[in-house]
Amino acid sequence: MRLRTGRWIVAAGLVASVSLSNASAATGPEEQAAKVSSLSGAYLAARIADSDNDLPAAIAYYRRALVFDPDNQGVQQSLMLGLISRGDFDEALPLAESLKEAPEVERFSRLALAIDALRTNDFSNAEYLLKLALGSDLDRLITGVMTGWAKQGSGDSAGALSAVEALEGPEWYELFLSYHRALIAEQAGNDAMARKAYDETAENLSAGGAAPETYLRALEAYAGYLVRNDDKEGALAVLAKADEFAPGRLTIQVLRDQLEGGRDIPVMVATPQEGAAEILLNLATALNRSGGESFVRLYLQYANALRPQSDAILIQLAGVAEQQRDAETAIAEYEKIPDTSPMKAVAELQLGLNLADLERYDEAIEHLKASLEEDPDDMRAYQALGGVYARQENYQAAADLYDQAIARIDQPERTEWNVFYQRG
Repeated sequence: MRLRTGRWIVAAGLVASVSLSNASAATGPEEQAAKVSSLSGAYLAARIADSDNDLPAAIAYYRRALVFDPDNQGVQQSLMLGLISRGDFDEALPLAESLKEAPEVERFSRLALAIDALRTNDFSNAEYLLKLALGSDLDRLITGVMTGWAKQGSGDSAGALSAVEALEGPEWYELFLSYHRALIAEQAGNDAMARKAYDETAENLSAGGAAPETYLRALEAYAGYLVRNDDKEGALAVLAKADEFAPGRLTIQVLRDQLEGGRDIPVMVATPQEGAAEILLNLATALNRSGGESFVRLYLQYANALRPQSDAILIQLAGVAEQQRDAETAIAEYEKIPDTSPMKAVAELQLGLNLADLERYDEAIEHLKASLEEDPDDMRAYQALGGVYARQENYQAAADLYDQAIARIDQPERTEWNVFYQRG
C-alpha cells in the first residue's frame, strides 16, 4: 500500500513570462507557451518542465519551439517522446515518420512506426522498421524479440524462433529470450519447444532475482500452458514455485483459484501484437527496479499502444505515476482497469490512496469504505482506510477499524502481521 509516508504494496535564466514556477495555476501550459518569444526560451522552459515530470507543459513548450525552428530534429524528438510518454501515440507518428532516417533518433522513431505497422498486421514493414543502424544492448533485445513476433505474425514460426534464438548479448538476455521462445513456440503449437523453453525459464532463478516481474509472469504463463495441456499437477507445482519466490502475489492466487475451480485459463499472449507488447512490458518492469521512471513510462506507453486493455501495463503505468508523485495520472490509469480484471480490487484501493495524496480525504474515505463493503475480509482495504485515518491524525478511527479487521481473522497468518502492527 502507499501514501506519502510509505510506498506501493506501487545554465541560463528565463524571463518571468516563461518561468514555470511563477505560472498562474489558472493558465494552461498552451497559453503560457504562447507567450514565449524565442526558440531558446521555449526550449529551456520545455527542459525545465521535462525535469519536473510536467509532460503537458513540456509538450506545449516543445511545440512552441518548433514554431521558431520547424526542422530542429532535437526538438522534434523531444516532442515525439513527450507525446508517446503521455499516451498520445497516434499524434506522435508523423514526427516518428520524419525522424525515421536519423540514426541518433531511430531507436525511438522506428520503434514507434514498427508498433504502428504491427497494429495493422503489416508484419513485413514492421520487420524492416525494426532494423536499426545504431543500438544498445537494450535496443537489440527489444528489436530482436519484436522481429521474432513479426515473423510469427507473417506465419513463419520457424523463422520467429530462429530470430530469437540467434540473438546474442549479455547474460541478462537469457531470461527474456527463453520466455519469449516459450511464448512463440506455444502460439505456434510446438509443444516440445514450448515446454523446454518454459522449463529453462522457470529454472533460471538468478535471472528471476534481477527481473522478478518477468520471471513471475513467465511462471503464470507456464502454469496456464500446463493446465491447457492437461497437466494440472505440473501447473500446481509451478504455482508453488512462484509462491516460494514471491509469497502472496495476487495474480498467482487468482490463477490457482481458477485452476482448482476447473475454469478455463486464457493464454497470456494470444497474438503477435501481444507478444511484442510483452517484451516492452518485461523490460520496462526490469528497468524500473533501478529508477529511470521516464524511460520506464515511455516503454510502457509503447506497450500500451499495442495492448491498450492490459491490466498489467495499466497497473505499471499507474505505479510509475505514483513514483513521480503524479496522483492525478495514477488515478486515471487505475480507472482504466477493466472490472473483470483480478487487479481491479487492488486498483480501487490504490485509487483511494491517491485521492488521499491529493488531500481529497472525504472522497478517499468514501471510496475505500465502498471497497471494504465489497469485500469485508480484505485486509488490504482495512490497512488502506486506516492509513488515511492516520494521515488525518484520526487515530481513534484507525484503531477502531483495525479492531474490526482483526475480529475477522480466525487464525492469524504470518502474512497478516502488518494489521496488528498498524493497530499497535
